[in-house]
Amino acid sequence: MTPAPTPEPRRIERSSDEARAATAARTGGGPLLEPAGESTPYIDYESIDVLLNLQHTRSGTHDELAFYIMGQVKELLFKLMRHELLAAQRHIRADRLPGAFEAFRRVVRIQELLVSTWDVLGTITPAQFNAFRDHLGTASGFQSYMYRHLEFLLGNKVRALLNPHRGVTSVHRELEEALHAPSLYDDVIALLAARGHKIDDSVLRRDPAQPYTADDSVEQAWFEVYADSRPDNDLYLLGEALMDVADRFQQWRYRHLITVERIIGYKPGTGGTSGSGWLRKIVQHQFFPELWAVRTRL
Repeated sequence: MTPAPTPEPRRIERSSDEARAATAARTGGGPLLEPAGESTPYIDYESIDVLLNLQHTRSGTHDELAFYIMGQVKELLFKLMRHELLAAQRHIRADRLPGAFEAFRRVVRIQELLVSTWDVLGTITPAQFNAFRDHLGTASGFQSYMYRHLEFLLGNKVRALLNPHRGVTSVHRELEEALHAPSLYDDVIALLAARGHKIDDSVLRRDPAQPYTADDSVEQAWFEVYADSRPDNDLYLLGEALMDVADRFQQWRYRHLITVERIIGYKPGTGGTSGSGWLRKIVQHQFFPELWAVRTRL
């Protein structure tokens, strides 16, 4: 099985400041009410007609659409978050931290939107969810490959989590590459070493496909960085930017847990997990462990 091919973007005439000024003069400053063609430029630019026809609920119940659309919203935000984190990683590799900080600021705003999706999902009552839950079959957000990209990119590498995607060749290949690529945190640690902090060779030369475990030399490096908390210490600012991202990820996972318990209690999940029991284990995971641990020493 392979994902459906991405449709080609529709052709849109480019505009300019001069053209926009001429249009505003022609409309008297009001909206353009008679665009040329059989569509509208907004529909064509955003593929709105395609987007709004991608909701295929299965049960015929009223409340399933809220669940369905929030799932799609999350996937779009995962994609955007990955886009920004990859940009941050490129800046870190090139020691251009101001560019990384810009990307991280956007990532945090995306994460806030992601956390707020649980507010919408939390309006679904147990009775409403049970009315369409069986129609999910074994579908589960655990199978989200864009979310798995995020986990791998941030350093939570678990090879077994590739297995659900073996039947989707292109997705499995992308995730395999992400598993073996250095994580963003691997590049942060390499930057600490390049800036003169002593990092053990075993960390710098580790297999990036293996799960990351906390290291004393990395914690010591962060301790040295945090000893100078002046606003012009860009490594200190980097540590805090990473903590902003890690903090929001913890909030996301916790809100997921609470929303699940609110709606289905302690029933098993649709994707084979124990439900809230599995999510409680996931909540305990922390990205960038030395940044959490060093706070005890400060």
